[in-house]
Amino acid sequence: MQPARQRLLEMDGGAATANWPVSTGRAGLGEALGSGKTPRGWHYVRARIGTGLPADAVLRGRRWRDEERWEPSSRLQDPILARILWLCGLEPGRNRGGQVDTFRRYIYLHGTADIAHLGQAVSAGCVRLAPDAIIDLFPRSTAGLPVLIADTYASFPWPNRRT
Repeated sequence: MQPARQRLLEMDGGAATANWPVSTGRAGLGEALGSGKTPRGWHYVRARIGTGLPADAVLRGRRWRDEERWEPSSRLQDPILARILWLCGLEPGRNRGGQVDTFRRYIYLHGTADIAHLGQAVSAGCVRLAPDAIIDLFPRSTAGLPVLIADTYASFPWPNRRT
């Protein structure tokens, strides 16, 4: 993921096989609890939520309640739609543990209704994608899949994996 370019790159080996516009934290990049920033570094997909849900399914508390669906006339502010990939940090002291723990900060890759602002840093810290993009990415994002959030893509060494 490249927050500076607001793009998510799907990689196979060293080549990007797909990419999508995203929105990351409007407060920028950072790891502190309550900061509203998108955490940097290596993470992994710890939980996958929303298998089989429609693209307009509204997830509250990581659940689809009462089969609620988003509509353009809805007054919902910043709804989470379609799918959630809940991230967990892999780097102790940077994005894992204590006041920097990505998982305890509830940082997700998720669908958004605000597709007009994809490509801009406007989220509360999560990584937002269009609902069709998260639905496309979801089947290939198995639990344990490594995710790198960085300003630029380079040859980052794989972290020691502690899942």
